[in-house]
Amino acid sequence: MMQITEKFIEDILKREYPEDYQKIYDDSYLIQYLDLKTKAVHGNSKTRRSLANIYAIYSILHYYEDDFFEQPDKYRQFGGYDYMRLFTYYRSLYGGSKLQNHALNSRVNGEFRNKFKDLSKDLIIINNGKYLIHIDYIYVDHHDISKTSCHIIEKYIDLLIAKDHALIQSLEEMKVLDDFSEKKRKIKELLSEDAEARIFEIISYAILKNHYKNIKVYFGYKLDDIKEYELELYKTGRTNANDGGIDFVMRPVGRFFQVTEVDNYDKYLLDIDKVMHFPISFVIKTKHSKESVLRDLEQYISDRSSGMTVLEERYRKAIEEIITINELQRWTDELDDEDIDGIIRDIDIYYRLEMNMDASDDEE
Repeated sequence: MMQITEKFIEDILKREYPEDYQKIYDDSYLIQYLDLKTKAVHGNSKTRRSLANIYAIYSILHYYEDDFFEQPDKYRQFGGYDYMRLFTYYRSLYGGSKLQNHALNSRVNGEFRNKFKDLSKDLIIINNGKYLIHIDYIYVDHHDISKTSCHIIEKYIDLLIAKDHALIQSLEEMKVLDDFSEKKRKIKELLSEDAEARIFEIISYAILKNHYKNIKVYFGYKLDDIKEYELELYKTGRTNANDGGIDFVMRPVGRFFQVTEVDNYDKYLLDIDKVMHFPISFVIKTKHSKESVLRDLEQYISDRSSGMTVLEERYRKAIEEIITINELQRWTDELDDEDIDGIIRDIDIYYRLEMNMDASDDEE
């Protein structure tokens, strides 16, 4: 007997199969896969949602329910749903407007096989631009589980929507506060080690943007042509995007910032390598002191370099600054009221952008 991870899945199974819900789960690779893929609702700070794979499955089952539910003989003669029909549908779903076609084209099957290595059959059959789910995964102990699978996915999306809007609600409450000390306290509360990775990235960007804009530098090609500039921080893309990029870039001094976790120093070196050892400031989701993080990172570099001076210097020189939650909270305390409102506004704008929500235009 296998353990059902997500309680909402267990509740759905108990409601729809009260006598043998556990057996349905144990015998259904599809439901087990959905159980593994829906951890983002209640998972820890490192859990990432994977809507593309879930929506690829859901889009097929959505049309299947109307056309073939409990009609196995008819379904066996079916050649699959057209790619554009499925793709258009799953991009219309919550958070799906930016999704690509990789899930339909191979990603689901690859991950499904990786999760269940003893299987010889793909979950999704690809038939010259048409797609359908293998009947062996739809029927479990003579039950057609397509509707149950859709109910699981639909409940997962409802839970995601509630989770995603919780931060929006918190920001709306902050906006109307008159006490700026309370606003600062609430912003700092969002900077926890348990924060979801992309939320931490957005909040840290908003704080750093408003912190650095108060710092002035002086540039000019000639001594008599030097001008004053405020530091400007730019966010380079969506969070968790698999684009190999750097998270923030500063003008006019040309600094790179990368947001990361404290416990994966190998990724730090990979980040340094991908920009050819250009110096990087690491923004780290930890409350450990920046001195202790730097000490541990340098020790890791030393161990990885096996005493080779040229390698040690290459990586050590590429660490421009370590910024932790401690610095972010301290810099938040130092900001004036206008900047605090700027942080709240920036978090709101970039979070809505990340979630494909309509950003508000109330800049007054």
